[in-house]
Amino acid sequence: MRDSEQTRQKILEVSADEIHKKGFTATSLSCILARCEISKGALYHHFANKMELGYAVFEEVYAPAFIKLWQPTVEADDPIEGLCEFFSAMSKNMTCDELVCGCPLNNLCQEMSGVDEGFRIRILAMQQQLNLLIATNLSRVSQQLQPELDFSQVAYFIVSTFHGSSSLSKSSLNKELFVKVIKELCRYMRQLKR
Repeated sequence: MRDSEQTRQKILEVSADEIHKKGFTATSLSCILARCEISKGALYHHFANKMELGYAVFEEVYAPAFIKLWQPTVEADDPIEGLCEFFSAMSKNMTCDELVCGCPLNNLCQEMSGVDEGFRIRILAMQQQLNLLIATNLSRVSQQLQPELDFSQVAYFIVSTFHGSSSLSKSSLNKELFVKVIKELCRYMRQLKR
């Protein structure tokens, strides 16, 4: 990897970390410059402005990691059990820091979707990609599920419940709420089976 590519990758990694900890609006370019040990010119060589940097963090760091996290879960032989195991493991293994910081992607979506059209469009595309991934895999095992399910609606319900439980837990600093909602979500999903 060339130095320029390494510098760009470091900027993205540091920016992703800063945005996760502080939010997009509160993240300062001077802090990113200091942590990366680069000049302002080096940053602007790769990104025209903070918004362009934010888009790149979303598209190249957050969204791919998020989809990659969900993919093996829903591509399991039994996507319902795959999702339940995924959510249950998360509720058991979530640390206090993760609870306070929340999901980086969910945080950025909540902060920026109503503020910037560029973020809104990117968020919508990522949500549609995740929804399609889940719906396609539920459809793949449709013979094992209740008849006449709208897999797209079910997928949106699963994701929105998951994100809602994360937000509820973060805002209340109460991990037990997350655990209880996830348990109820798994009960719902298992009832989709014949």
